Amino acid sequence: MSHFAAAVTRGSKSWAAAELDLSGVADVEEITERLRDIDPDATVSLLFVESDDAYLVILRLDDGEDLRIFGSDSVFAAESRLGAILLGDIEEQLPEIVDEEVDDATDDDEDDRPSIEPDIEPVGDPELLADLGLPGGRLLELCAQEGMLPADLTAEICQAIGAGDEIEELREV
Repeated sequence: MSHFAAAVTRGSKSWAAAELDLSGVADVEEITERLRDIDPDATVSLLFVESDDAYLVILRLDDGEDLRIFGSDSVFAAESRLGAILLGDIEEQLPEIVDEEVDDATDDDEDDRPSIEPDIEPVGDPELLADLGLPGGRLLELCAQEGMLPADLTAEICQAIGAGDEIEELREV
């Protein structure tokens, strides 16, 4: 499986982004330590791990402590060693995302709604970005949107929290 890991950190004034090498990691504690090392003084450190154009995992540290994790699909833990490291200890599974049927008489904009991918099983804390401007419900909607690649999710999320330019610059390198 191929993956890309981007650390996005916020210091006292602004966001910064850097690619993080996850090769050879043994456990989530080692990943957390590598994230801390990017900017030891960061007030918020996020790690976006994209894998195989199918999965996204977000890790969050506040002031280098209190690890919170969200995964777009629990299947990632079963399909790869990295997925097992990132999501293996998460036992709480979120309710399934359901594409609610809407009565055509009440909703003429049905074609404007994004189609929902019913087969995903998000895990972890969807509210980990709520205080940064991305509520959990919106994060779940983005993950469930059919055709949305992990890179698209990362870009959309970073745009919503104010780090869109930094992640875009990192991808251009």
